[in-house]
Amino acid sequence: MKKLSDAVIYIGQDDKELDLFESQYMIENGMAYNSYVIIDEKIAVMETIDKRKTAEWFADLEAALDGRTPDYLVISHLEPDHASNIGKFCEKYPKATLVGNAKTFAMLPQFFELEPSVEKLTVKEGDTLSLGSHELTFIMTPMIHWPEVMMEYEKSEGFFFSADAFGKFGTLDTDEDWACEARRYYFNIVGKYGAQVQSLLKKAAVLDIKTICPLHGPILTENLEYYINLYNIWSSYGVETEGVFIAYASVHGNTKGAAEKMKEILEAKGCPKVAIADLSRDDIAECVEDAFRYGKVVLAASSYDGGVFLPMEDFLTHLKAKAYQGRKIAIIENGSWAPSAARTIKASLETMKNTTVCEGTVTIKSTVKPENIAAMEALADELLAD
Repeated sequence: MKKLSDAVIYIGQDDKELDLFESQYMIENGMAYNSYVIIDEKIAVMETIDKRKTAEWFADLEAALDGRTPDYLVISHLEPDHASNIGKFCEKYPKATLVGNAKTFAMLPQFFELEPSVEKLTVKEGDTLSLGSHELTFIMTPMIHWPEVMMEYEKSEGFFFSADAFGKFGTLDTDEDWACEARRYYFNIVGKYGAQVQSLLKKAAVLDIKTICPLHGPILTENLEYYINLYNIWSSYGVETEGVFIAYASVHGNTKGAAEKMKEILEAKGCPKVAIADLSRDDIAECVEDAFRYGKVVLAASSYDGGVFLPMEDFLTHLKAKAYQGRKIAIIENGSWAPSAARTIKASLETMKNTTVCEGTVTIKSTVKPENIAAMEALADELLAD
């Protein structure tokens, strides 16, 4: 429990034992499940949390209430890592009113069988809820990243309760750069919904926000323009870092060698930053993150069963699912007798918006030869050209 102001108290919990968030994202530094309480004439609890930390959350909630009972439970997002304890909350505080929008209450029975006596307050865009000296304004933000998601703004202190927006992987006591894990979180969880995030940013621009309270990751209180600017770049599919990302999928190591040689060539030509990843071994979520971070990408892959080596196929599937777009891409393929990787990669890229594929595809047959290096030099020039 931590006081964010005289009225707003943090009652979220760190989870340091979970290995995979949403059963797919590696979280070396755990995960924070955030929840807040606003203490005023009326008391509003802002979300419950994941069932993994139920006992700890209720203990901190009781401490924050200090003998009082909550009047409202605001439900911004029904995903179980935030909403698992709604049923138990209603059992413990049967007189509290649940606050959500029409989509919230349409979906709620899918998760809980609540008593008919539980009161519900349905809100819509621009509605307000007075707690006394604090007043919540509700902002509908569907598909960031579920259809029922909404956010809340408290004007008197400038608190913006942003649901999953501005969240990141990692517990609150993790000492690390915010952008790295926030970027990986954004593109893998929210990334498909850039247009919806852009709409949110337009709504947020007219608010006097002093503190951003996300449902994961640290509470943001300083230099808010930095975080908002990154969200604007990410959600508009802009280029955050000038440079090239090389992603390779290599069966026996020869394609890996070609990718590493391409990195040397790009660096020798003055490319400001070249990142490289092994799709067979590196975290796929980080690879997706870097594919969005840089404006230019090299895809290097072995041919496999008349298509492309499966780690590359999996990577392309992830990119397509997250609405990958607006990038310039160079292709290097390897095939000992019937090269097929480039054809397969191009077919996948054709389904992604505004992707430009370099004409000079490099084809290697088994091992890199001097003529392949010359072709990679030309491909690097084409990729780096504006």
